[in-house]
Amino acid sequence: MGTLYLVRHGQASFGADDYDQLSPLGQQQSARLGAYFREKGLHFNSVLTGTLRRQQQTYASIQEGGDFDLEALEWPGLNEFDSEAVIATVHPHKLERPDSPERYRHHFRLLRDGLTQWMNGVVSPKGMPSYREFRHGVISALDHVRKNCDGNVLLVSSGGPIATAVGHVLGTAPETTIELNMRIRNSAITEFAFNPKRHTLVTYNTLPHLEHADQASWISFT
Repeated sequence: MGTLYLVRHGQASFGADDYDQLSPLGQQQSARLGAYFREKGLHFNSVLTGTLRRQQQTYASIQEGGDFDLEALEWPGLNEFDSEAVIATVHPHKLERPDSPERYRHHFRLLRDGLTQWMNGVVSPKGMPSYREFRHGVISALDHVRKNCDGNVLLVSSGGPIATAVGHVLGTAPETTIELNMRIRNSAITEFAFNPKRHTLVTYNTLPHLEHADQASWISFT
């Protein structure tokens, strides 16, 4: 039995040529989360991460802030879907950089549309697995935790896999899983209680490490 802490990566480089790396703010968020864990006296028995740079950089910053050294098990099933490939299924032309509120909203409207169709098996984004395969990768990580771990377990991933995990535990429809995905904030914590038979949702999308007023500007969604 134990508690699984699912953490979304810190702010990445949205709108840049290479999204898959933490921004300076993302590093701050993640290091602050590590410090929060240390201040709470929270120790982890096991750690899982995806293989994307922003996920692994997040864990490195958590380690730095928390002053602990625990090797993470890399789990490719925790990697995020390719949002550009998803959008391309419903908008074949290259999007302008999302450098204005309207372009930002347009980007996420298209992403919602593409995700809905991918999750319902209507489209097959280039270079991506089916949603059934993507979901299996996430569930396989949850199964590993149930069967092989105890105590406190840290899982560092992205919004899509974490929303998929929550959707799996709660039995939500794809459309609800998409809305869960869109709400997850950078470095946010979602907690599952687990035993060998099941996971149970305890908290979702919390930011206890960024609760002070002077950290309000640290909260982000990308």
